[in-house]
Amino acid sequence: MGRITLSLVAALAAPAAIAQTPPAAAPVPIDPGLMKMQVVLDRLGFSPGVIDGRPGMSLTAAIKGFQESRGLKTSGEPDAATMAALRPYWGTEATKVLTLDARVLAGPYIDPIPHGEDQQAKLPGLYYRSPLEKLAEMFHTTPQVLVALNSPQTWLRPGSRVTFPNVLPSSRAYDAKLRPDWIATLNGLNVDAVQPQAAKLVVDKSDKVLRVYDKADKLVAQFQVTTGSTHDPLPIGKWTVKGADYNPKFHFNPALFWDADKDDKKAMLPPGPNGPVGVVWLDLSKPHYGIHGTPEPQLIGRTESHGCVRLANWNVARLALMVKPGTPAIFQE
Repeated sequence: MGRITLSLVAALAAPAAIAQTPPAAAPVPIDPGLMKMQVVLDRLGFSPGVIDGRPGMSLTAAIKGFQESRGLKTSGEPDAATMAALRPYWGTEATKVLTLDARVLAGPYIDPIPHGEDQQAKLPGLYYRSPLEKLAEMFHTTPQVLVALNSPQTWLRPGSRVTFPNVLPSSRAYDAKLRPDWIATLNGLNVDAVQPQAAKLVVDKSDKVLRVYDKADKLVAQFQVTTGSTHDPLPIGKWTVKGADYNPKFHFNPALFWDADKDDKKAMLPPGPNGPVGVVWLDLSKPHYGIHGTPEPQLIGRTESHGCVRLANWNVARLALMVKPGTPAIFQE
């Protein structure tokens, strides 16, 4: 494998799905305190979305979720009561320096990924485009943040020491009954094997979050989501999770997409993290609707979907460990 430099030029000149937003003239620096807050909340199950050391609606929502879970005023601010509740977890380091090896850098990779579904259907998989993209998703962040955390002279090759957000799980003892490829995906996304069990899911269209409640009706996890659009609104109602399809293929049927071209044909897209539904499809009792991943985690809550509920790949993989067939999924305004 050739050397790939971890530099602003390399990251931001990459394909659009690797660098979703153009570089700002004066990039906002990473705030170490905010990154630590994001890392702690992520580890506790109240996802701030992409870990970037910056303020924003996803971090505010995560703080509110944590506050609700602890019976605190849901201000969305790291006030004194909130920081007191976080104190037991505050010894967690915001970042971790790790030595890369051949295994973590291994592909397969595919670049470029063609735009059309007919061409994507011919690929062996919708894999990551590069080691940089893979490592960013593994550590719940973006290529730009990895570049900012490290020297522009850092090389992605075995033996390199690289700084990452500290989202390493406390347990990788995944259920042996799970498929080996799915265990590999969980491991590759740094999803902790120990998760609370969901008694119900509640998706709120108004605040763009998915809340996970246990059998005592306690909020135990929360994830930022994208929920529908004007053309394909979130299907308000009470549904159930029918099952999970791990590392799913995607059946593209243009008849189900209002924005499909009239010349588009049906196609079966191969699995992969850059597929339209990411690494998991949680099938719902509402036909053609599901809860799924995305190849564009930084756009969660900021764009529209075709009616389904979309999460970052690392979050939907975590959610998949919390649910089982029959879990209620309530979609509300």
